[in-house]
Amino acid sequence: TTLRSEPDIVASLARATLGARSRVDWAGGVEDYDRIREFISRVVPGFERFNQRVREPGGFYLPNGPREGRFTTPSGKAHFTVHPLPRIELGPGQLLMMTLRSHDQYNTTIYGLDDRYRGIRNGRRVVLMNPEDIESLGLEEGQSVDLTSHFRGETRVAHRFVVVPYRIPRRCAATYFPETNVLVPIDSLAEKSRTPTSKSIVISVAPAQEWT
Repeated sequence: TTLRSEPDIVASLARATLGARSRVDWAGGVEDYDRIREFISRVVPGFERFNQRVREPGGFYLPNGPREGRFTTPSGKAHFTVHPLPRIELGPGQLLMMTLRSHDQYNTTIYGLDDRYRGIRNGRRVVLMNPEDIESLGLEEGQSVDLTSHFRGETRVAHRFVVVPYRIPRRCAATYFPETNVLVPIDSLAEKSRTPTSKSIVISVAPAQEWT
């Protein structure tokens, strides 16, 4: 199997779908990423002189309106939205799991197995749990466990995760995506955006079953 870069995959899709209708040099961008950055510098505000600035020690700051005291609202001021928090009922032994990214990750692209944000080294198949929950469930640090999600009578299982004690509220857990995407219920969606509820998944944790 040949591993391909993201730009190569995107360029191939563009050539296959757009063909002669596109005047973009897709192959050139794959051969030299400076060409991609040059395109970006022409259209994205704040990325002027991208190729020169990206080579400066320490890089450069991206545009950030709030940091600069600038808000693109009719009043020119920040607007806050408040809403009631939903109450999620958990059954005995159940936890509320959220998925998250590591430091060395951009969306689903993973650049390394370390997460300096949380002190995780050389692995991503972990479940972060409150130490008291680990004890109450009869588990141990470093133990291999299976995770099962529960939604409207349906269950989904992700095998072989390592228990990691972490400063997280009781009855909560955290895992990396896409490793636990399999646990996200297909029909569990946010009310307005209709995005998967990857930050709110009811799970149970049990010692890993031996594979045969």
